[in-house]
Amino acid sequence: MLTDLLSRWPLIQQIRNGSRGTGPEVMSEHTRNLRPKHEGAQVTPSICPYCGVGCGQLVFHKNNQLISIEGDPKSPISRGHLCPKGAATYELHTHSARLKKVKYRRPHSTEWEELDAETAMDMLADRVWESRERTFQEKKDGEWVMQTTAIGHLGGATLDNEENYLIRKLFTLGLGMVCISNQARI
Repeated sequence: MLTDLLSRWPLIQQIRNGSRGTGPEVMSEHTRNLRPKHEGAQVTPSICPYCGVGCGQLVFHKNNQLISIEGDPKSPISRGHLCPKGAATYELHTHSARLKKVKYRRPHSTEWEELDAETAMDMLADRVWESRERTFQEKKDGEWVMQTTAIGHLGGATLDNEENYLIRKLFTLGLGMVCISNQARI
């Protein structure tokens, strides 16, 4: 009985087999049955949302549940590595304290209220359009300018060139905005 117990002991197995202690001799029944957390999950390649570098990420999901977000080893930019912010992307989406509703504080109020996204977007669109209508200039010093300086846009660094081009066209030609910049430039 003692001999049987000792023969199952990993150190004795290592000595007997001449192994380095990294093989099956060191595994318990529990560790033999462990499986990767993303076994059976679908993987979607993505790009980190934090800066303009564009590090590759792999998003693992199963049954409409986010399982993990990791660096993409096939990414020519990051080669599977992520900075601390990129490595925390999973927490950004799954943290219990994450805000999931729009918070709005009315002028002169001391309280926040929750709004649904559609109401908040409608309020934003109404305010942008009202500001444009109120401040739009067709001419300045006898020259056609077709602009407003009352509203502006600051783009995010994760937008690619094509998205920035479309935003620039929409806001300059569509709304007449001239105060447009991008966070990547700052």
